[in-house]
Amino acid sequence: MPTLIMFRLLLTSALLLALAGCASNPATPPASPLPEMGEQDTAAADATEPPERAFPQASFYPLLLAEFALRRNDYNTALNTYLQQAPLLRDPAISSHATHLAQFMKREAEAFEAADLWVELEPDSAEANNTLATLLIRKGHPARALPLLAVVARHDLQANFPMLLSGFRELPINEQSDLREAVNTLLLERPDDTGLLLTQALILDELEDTPGTRAALSRLLALEPAQTQGLLLDAKLRLEAEEPKPFQSIDKALAENPDNKVLRLQYARLLTRSDIDAAQRQFEILSARSPRDGDLLLSLALLNQDNGDPLAAKAYLRQVLALEQRVDEARYYLGRILEDEGRTGEAIEAYRKVEDPTSREFFNANGRVGRLLIEQGDASGSAAFFDQQRAAYPTLTEQFFALEYELLTRAGLHDTGLALLNQGLSSLPEATSLRYSRAMLREQDGDLAGMEADLRYILQRDPDNATALNALGYTLSNRTNRYVEAEQLISRALTLAPEEPAILDSMGWVLFRQGRAEEALHYLRRAWSGLEDPEVAAHLGEVLWALGRTEEAFAIWRSGLQLDAQHSTLLETLQRLQIPAVQLSTE
Repeated sequence: MPTLIMFRLLLTSALLLALAGCASNPATPPASPLPEMGEQDTAAADATEPPERAFPQASFYPLLLAEFALRRNDYNTALNTYLQQAPLLRDPAISSHATHLAQFMKREAEAFEAADLWVELEPDSAEANNTLATLLIRKGHPARALPLLAVVARHDLQANFPMLLSGFRELPINEQSDLREAVNTLLLERPDDTGLLLTQALILDELEDTPGTRAALSRLLALEPAQTQGLLLDAKLRLEAEEPKPFQSIDKALAENPDNKVLRLQYARLLTRSDIDAAQRQFEILSARSPRDGDLLLSLALLNQDNGDPLAAKAYLRQVLALEQRVDEARYYLGRILEDEGRTGEAIEAYRKVEDPTSREFFNANGRVGRLLIEQGDASGSAAFFDQQRAAYPTLTEQFFALEYELLTRAGLHDTGLALLNQGLSSLPEATSLRYSRAMLREQDGDLAGMEADLRYILQRDPDNATALNALGYTLSNRTNRYVEAEQLISRALTLAPEEPAILDSMGWVLFRQGRAEEALHYLRRAWSGLEDPEVAAHLGEVLWALGRTEEAFAIWRSGLQLDAQHSTLLETLQRLQIPAVQLSTE
């Protein structure tokens, strides 16, 4: 029977195995589990390998198949073969290779499966433990990852303990507590591990245990006085406590090491929350040391604009443009400054030069062009602009129709907006966002049949569209007597999104319309708890009013008016119940 060592000698590599960065996502496909071996390598292997152990005859051909699949860049076949063979051969090299290949292919479930076996087979491997820890943290299991990182630390390598905090706020309370206790326990073994101490401080800060956080930071900074995250967290706590010199430790660290760019940059960002002038000074120091850094120049531009110095802001933005860095952002913010100065034509020109549809500023810039043209009374110019953009970016046609419609609605151009939606749907009948917008516009116009037709069209193609289900159900309950049908629609929506306040509000309202006020109250209280909105206040207040709980109703309505004193639904409710809004005034 063939041996595993014999297989290693027969199997040649397609590429060199890239170990660097394997705990995340390799940038290049990994190679076969084993490198090529010459005669000298073979002799060395014979001298150093553990005793030969047999491996199944049936594994020989599949592993060669995987090797040739890698040579053809057929990664799926290679990975599936390695995953099948790994538990049969139980060889760390095979499991390691399967892990790397799965990571390269971004197949996280398979990477986890392979890494789990790798750690089982090679429990003292720092790389195996670090890889599995990273995958566990991504899956939301940081407490299970901690002992794996401890193995990495015991190899005197830099274990990234703070990454355990990823997604901490979303963890159940008991799991947060488990992680805190696990960190505390490991600190008994490694009391001087600064990464662990920082992790403990961050956890305690998340749990709002300020004394505990300060104690952990004190131990951390005694061991490593210039630890960047520790210094920043310490400053944050001092700021919150309104201490007179919250940044004293950072200033001292920077005085001792003025070239600490990471600390200075984070310090500058922290200062933007409390002292714009001081933040600007730190960014100026950074920029003087790195004069071709567009990120720093852009930050200085924005700080100068906030400080009321548009001249300096424009100068920095033009430097960014000259360096050809952060171009779309620089053009967008230059447009904002020009717009503030009343130079509308120049602002539009700057906005129109924002051309990268993947940039955050792209749709913002397009929206400002359309808005400025409409405000100038040039609605036809705005329409022509969006026609040009749809022609230039055909894959974004639906988004441009939606953006243009939003601008027309804000400007009160109701009929023009409806005509635009009709135009959009004539060319994009499957555009859900446009059809939903038209449904809502038709509801405002009292065209309930048209509204229902549009929503039914959406639901026919997407029966689980909770938004459309809720909109149709609510409108039927509010504008017709088709209550049973409305409740069925809203119930389906609630099943799909059980905590959505708008759907809870709809359920409460349809129950109330059927005379089931006590049941309605339960849903409306949940809706108000999830979203304090004037319309929810109108509904909840009316149900409380109907149940004779007048003071509670007044309190809810009063809160709603504080949110929006002109909200149409709330004012209509008060008028219908003959309750003067002035009666709810808190003054």
